[in-house]
Amino acid sequence: MRIQAKICGLNAADGFAAAEAGGAAMVGLVFYARSPRYVAPTEGARLTASLAPGIKRVGLFVDVDDRTIAETLSHVRLDLLQFHGAETPERVGQAKTQFGLPVMKAVKVAVKADLKAAQPYIGQADWILFDAKAPKSMPDALPGGNALSFDWRLLDGLDLPCPWMLSGGLDPENLAEAVRISGARAVDVSSGVEARPGRKDPEKIRAFLKTAGRI
Repeated sequence: MRIQAKICGLNAADGFAAAEAGGAAMVGLVFYARSPRYVAPTEGARLTASLAPGIKRVGLFVDVDDRTIAETLSHVRLDLLQFHGAETPERVGQAKTQFGLPVMKAVKVAVKADLKAAQPYIGQADWILFDAKAPKSMPDALPGGNALSFDWRLLDGLDLPCPWMLSGGLDPENLAEAVRISGARAVDVSSGVEARPGRKDPEKIRAFLKTAGRI
């Protein structure tokens, strides 16, 4: 079974082209203004207008209200909403119903006990994304995309009744090991395929997807 790969934080045409050519299952657009990967909804619409139909467009939001999501959707078509903040299970379920779109919820992980935070979202979220929890020594850390990883062994043998995705510190060099250790069948990458924060490297995207296709 091929690993599903999501290339997140795309904001330029060459990055989208590399993701599409390499066989990405999903592309992520970051609608969080503090992020160096932010893309305006109108620009996101332009960049994704010619994407192949089978590639899912994922919109990443952080603790936003319905009005913000609705305004974004008025400009750009999305196939999945990704919540990467402190959204409650109730909020996730409400947004799913309100907008009629599947939802992915990020859960931040540093130790085994953090995995329990995923349980309340079962039945509300369609996907769970496990990302690295930023340490307190990083007070200015972003909600995601901090080039941090966590102990992949924590996910070994994980059994959830919904699909889940591994994120955090992945790159073309460590992807195969991360999948082997964690058992993940879906992965998300952002900083690991960048030339600098906010600027994707098409060659790294191609290399990441080539590795994903071989696993």
